[in-house]
Amino acid sequence: MKIVLINPDIPWNAGNIGRTCVATGTELAFVGKMGFNLSDKEIRRSGLDYWQFLKHSVHADFEAFLKTLPENPSLIFFSTRGGKTYWEAPYREDSCLVFGAETAGFPDEIYEKYADRMYRIPMWSDRVRSLNLSTSAGVALYEGLRQVRQ
Repeated sequence: MKIVLINPDIPWNAGNIGRTCVATGTELAFVGKMGFNLSDKEIRRSGLDYWQFLKHSVHADFEAFLKTLPENPSLIFFSTRGGKTYWEAPYREDSCLVFGAETAGFPDEIYEKYADRMYRIPMWSDRVRSLNLSTSAGVALYEGLRQVRQ
């Protein structure tokens, strides 16, 4: 599996996600405009000494990222706008788990083009708008791994 971050804003979220990726042997793809530099100390601090073991890639935009994938890739998008829960997502060993920016979510064209592939992590309180990005990525990744490794 791969975790894909589109226009990530916050370096410590990316660092925490990177640590989770190292722990699970998952690749991390950075797509689009980032609100930080990968050499920034904040991202490395949150990834601790694991960052050197992270398999990651950087892509100018989502179209450039898609060109690196085989035909008909398994793309699973996670958003508070998702109509189905992450338990219903069709995880595969080669799935790309795609997340939008912390502050803005996905670009409108992603919501439109991939509306049928949007999944949400349920929240039972209306006092919270969304979960932290690194928490969401970990929840979705471990569920995907659980399903494909049964």
